[in-house]
Amino acid sequence: MLNNKSVLITGGTGSFGHNYALTLLKKYNLKRLVIFSRDELKQYDMDMKFKQIEDCNSNIMRFFIGDVRDRARLDEAMRDIDLVIHAAALKQVPAAEYNPMECIKTNIHGAENVIQAALANGVDKVIALSTDKAANPINLYGATKLASDKLFVAANNMSGGRTRFSVVRYGNVVGSRGSVVPLFSKLISEGSKSIPITHKNMTRFWITLQDGVDFVLKSIERMHGGEIFVPKIPSVLIVDLAKAMAPELNIKYIGIRPGEKLHEIMCPKDDSHLTIEFKDHYVITPSINFFSNNLDFSLNRLGEKGEYVKQGHEYDSGTNTYFLSIDEIIQYNKTIHEYI
Repeated sequence: MLNNKSVLITGGTGSFGHNYALTLLKKYNLKRLVIFSRDELKQYDMDMKFKQIEDCNSNIMRFFIGDVRDRARLDEAMRDIDLVIHAAALKQVPAAEYNPMECIKTNIHGAENVIQAALANGVDKVIALSTDKAANPINLYGATKLASDKLFVAANNMSGGRTRFSVVRYGNVVGSRGSVVPLFSKLISEGSKSIPITHKNMTRFWITLQDGVDFVLKSIERMHGGEIFVPKIPSVLIVDLAKAMAPELNIKYIGIRPGEKLHEIMCPKDDSHLTIEFKDHYVITPSINFFSNNLDFSLNRLGEKGEYVKQGHEYDSGTNTYFLSIDEIIQYNKTIHEYI
């Protein structure tokens, strides 16, 4: 699929970028892999790390220092690129609430810049990473990602089919930087007497980093352009997560933080008329018509067939049919790698 192709990852020095890049280098014979990010130290560390990994052709990696806010720099980085994975974003919910304009500049204006640069350079495919917080958003981060999702879906109207844009939306990634598992681990290692939980009933969708990477790769093969791909993944009760990580510690309820939900949604009921269910994922189809009205989103490019869900269907972490047990959470946590 990607042999002899050139791939660019925005935000490529993050948790996802590390694992996605390594998977690409081991699985495919790429022509070039471009890591686009704004932190030169993380780029240096990533370069050094990858040079030490066996069966990893790091010689084809190129590091571009740049910000998705800078359209001209994106234009330079996307020359002769076949596939773009857009992972760059400001993601911390409380930080976004206190710094709204900075979040808007990166997550919305940055998305527009990625789209314009991809169109200008004739990129074949673009996959933008989204979040469950973009569905029925109540915080600024989620609202900016919803706007970003809309931009990428509508971009298919601008390309005339030359460049195809789709979105992948999934939940919390186990152990990613800034997430709850590293926070709990830090508190435990520091000898904390309790684990802080915002609410006893709080749930989240749960996915391993490698499963997220694999789903993105599969979505590249499946995409017509314009879909929002949503994997079927388990939920966790955050209280169970605390018990799995520190069964001997007390739980301290601290209240829901600014912009935080009790449960997360990935397929809202208001989009049920647009939602198609496949064996291991959902697809939210575009609400607008594209250059061609003949696209059948119920049949993807791998030949997999889906069916439209019933009206009112909602994919919610609180009503999900699959919750991880404490033992299963422990096994999921064992998949965590040490990220730079």
